[in-house]
Amino acid sequence: MDIKQDEITTLHDLCTDKKKLMRTVSDAAAERPVSVIMPMLYREIKNDALENIIKGLNKCTYINEVVIPLAAKDEKQFRQVKRFFKSLEVPKLVMWCNGPKVEEVLKELKGSGLDLLKYRGKGRDVWLAMGVASLNSYAIALHDADVLHYDKMIPTKLLYPIVEPELDFKFNKGYYARVNLEKRVMYGRVFRLFLHPLLRAFVDNMDHETEFVRFLRSFRYPISGEFALTSDLARDVDLPGDWGIEIGIMAEMYRNVTMKRICQTDLGFYDHKHQKIGSTNEKGLTKMTGDILKTLLRVLIEEDKMQISRESLISLRVLYHKYASESIRKYHADARFNDLRYDRHIEENMVEKFSRHLMDAGISYMRKPVGTRIPDWLRTISARKKIREQLRDVVIADNE
Repeated sequence: MDIKQDEITTLHDLCTDKKKLMRTVSDAAAERPVSVIMPMLYREIKNDALENIIKGLNKCTYINEVVIPLAAKDEKQFRQVKRFFKSLEVPKLVMWCNGPKVEEVLKELKGSGLDLLKYRGKGRDVWLAMGVASLNSYAIALHDADVLHYDKMIPTKLLYPIVEPELDFKFNKGYYARVNLEKRVMYGRVFRLFLHPLLRAFVDNMDHETEFVRFLRSFRYPISGEFALTSDLARDVDLPGDWGIEIGIMAEMYRNVTMKRICQTDLGFYDHKHQKIGSTNEKGLTKMTGDILKTLLRVLIEEDKMQISRESLISLRVLYHKYASESIRKYHADARFNDLRYDRHIEENMVEKFSRHLMDAGISYMRKPVGTRIPDWLRTISARKKIREQLRDVVIADNE
């Protein structure tokens, strides 16, 4: 527990009055309506987490609507998910993002010069949901559908600094301890073993800390999937269509929002499904690290004019491996102090795999450095003025 403040305002959970926080958000939401976006895959209806999430959301009676962008392979799966969410009492829209009606809207949009059909994955699903949610809400909170320790305070804490007029932040990033106390295991591997040492490696490789790297390092958990933002910002963000979405969001906040309007909030302990490392570069945590690196390279080239080459990638890999190994030593000590299970050999193997993939992903980016971002909604609206309303009408019809 600490009360340290850095460049980014940090809202620590020291002695939070949960009832008062709920009341404040409920009162503010009467004037500033709020939505929640919860992207999910069909298979997640089988997770233990989702029923608990529904119970938590049902206590958040201040929510204007929950938008659930869904990836499902056929109408049977879509209908099953709709039935599953009947117990969600707050207004909701299940959005079949790869369904025929939504795809038809995107085909029409392609005729106007914007091809969204080429994007697949979480990034596009979130982008679609943001378009719908931003129509009728002042603020939007986003979280995943696999949060095992979910309760009503997760959306409430995310939304509080956005809708509370005396604070009036534009963007709030959730952070948490990725530790399962029952299993006594430390998670958060992509941040601990990849992103954190990689950012330090970028500082050494470029011989200075760029403003964007400094911005990212100011956050406790820059790749958390839990955040809230105002709807005007949601309309003005370019998103990567892959696992680079969290870094992509951070880049857009860096560009579009002053530091004093950005904060991060302690969400406590947090656990969700844990992906396997992946046997190839196209699966699991290995693919995730590659997508994160590609997004980072793009932003650093755009913002800080960074030059990349095979030689600079080799240097980056060597420095990354050095700092990742140091991280393992530090987390091993932390785990021993807290009597947590910690296998240094497994973590060393993971770093070796991330290190090899760093080169592959970097070279892949150099071959195709553009075309990885979904255009923001402002550009999309300029191409087709009523596209969000059209999309919403399609989703409502699907939900009848």
